[in-house]
Amino acid sequence: MEAEAPARTPEREDLYRRMAPAHLTPLWEVLRALITPEPRSPVQATLWRYGEVRPFLLEAGKVITAKEAERRVLILENPGLPGQSRITTSLYAGLQLILPGEVAPAHRHAQSALRFIIEGSKGYTAVDGERVYMSPGDFIITPSWTWHDHGHEGDGPMVWLDGLDIPLVQSLDASFIEGYGHDAHPVTRPAGDTLARYGANMLPVDWKPSRPTSPIFSYPYARSREALEQMRKTAEWDPCHGLKMRFVSPATGDHAMPTMGTFMQLLPKGFTTAGYRSTDATIFTAVEGRGRTRIGETVLDWGPRDVFVVPSWARHTHEADEDAVLFSFSDRPVQEKLGLFRDDRGNR
Repeated sequence: MEAEAPARTPEREDLYRRMAPAHLTPLWEVLRALITPEPRSPVQATLWRYGEVRPFLLEAGKVITAKEAERRVLILENPGLPGQSRITTSLYAGLQLILPGEVAPAHRHAQSALRFIIEGSKGYTAVDGERVYMSPGDFIITPSWTWHDHGHEGDGPMVWLDGLDIPLVQSLDASFIEGYGHDAHPVTRPAGDTLARYGANMLPVDWKPSRPTSPIFSYPYARSREALEQMRKTAEWDPCHGLKMRFVSPATGDHAMPTMGTFMQLLPKGFTTAGYRSTDATIFTAVEGRGRTRIGETVLDWGPRDVFVVPSWARHTHEADEDAVLFSFSDRPVQEKLGLFRDDRGNR
């Protein structure tokens, strides 16, 4: 139970006024807002329906090119954080569009990025000289400070969900970006090279990790889905998550990215999870199936390609009307390494 704030007496008010020009503030006046008994987040539970967002994205494709925009993205801005380009207090998310024949120019930046493919085929992301062709449900990593560009060699729109640690990097005053000077970085490795080197339960004999991000930057959905389907045969359903797996680095077994945890979970038809809350605000996108997520008094009905966010320490349940697969990401790796992560599997 919180103690009451100290009374604001005339003597105290006089002290505050006289010391303000010296850039001093009394801790006892703000302590209860700085250190709270439980997380108090401005983040609001919010759903973006892909069917409603897609027309705006396609219209953006008519009014600005990928090259002119550098990255043609519609930011998913949380209504609790207006004007801040954030979906949670620590993470950014947006939907990116690239059209046939376009190239989003090569650059690199301090921020780490993930791509989760929503729509289209024959689009690619190139990372440090290797192209990976993308399909719906694929999870793609762009590690910090790696050259990358995007292109589209197919037909129709190519859309993916971007997730970046922009707010976290901003809070540390550690943001850098550099343009390559050409639309595309030279291709120096054949497609599939990284997956062959690091994704076949083997590693090059003398290879040592040079960065905290997974050496694999493409996690195809076909593999992820096959793993979930194989595991469902044991019917070992977690009450709070159904069947939930985290993407990892084959070099360390740790999260695939140092600042963003990434997950895939299967909820069988008719499954309702137990109440769950955790300190990592989490962004979800439905890959397959339909259902709803109850967050306090808020009910978010979702279907394929929809995106929604669950705030920090907000108790929630998932209900699957049909077999459903959810991809999600959060800042859990950072919280774990700082000893801050906490969850609660109770139903209260």
